[in-house]
Amino acid sequence: AQQMGTPLSNQEYRQFFRSLRAAHRASTACLLRELYGCQNPLVRRLDKYENHGAIPEGPICSELPGTPFFPDFCTFSFYRCTRKRYFIKV
Repeated sequence: AQQMGTPLSNQEYRQFFRSLRAAHRASTACLLRELYGCQNPLVRRLDKYENHGAIPEGPICSELPGTPFFPDFCTFSFYRCTRKRYFIKV
């Protein structure tokens, strides 16, 4: 079992986004995030699912060269959405 708040494995990410692909891929989740913000219950549920049941507190480290951290998970998620880099992990 994974520790709460840790990112999903590569296989878990594929499974996570497989269900989103059926509904216009991960961009649908990004649209929800953009329209309703990170405090929306559905967005929070997706964030918790993505992180084994807990939304990480900031700062969030990333795999991005030149962008090593974000102040919180919400900012990190918005970054992924705006750049269409859905599979970037923390």
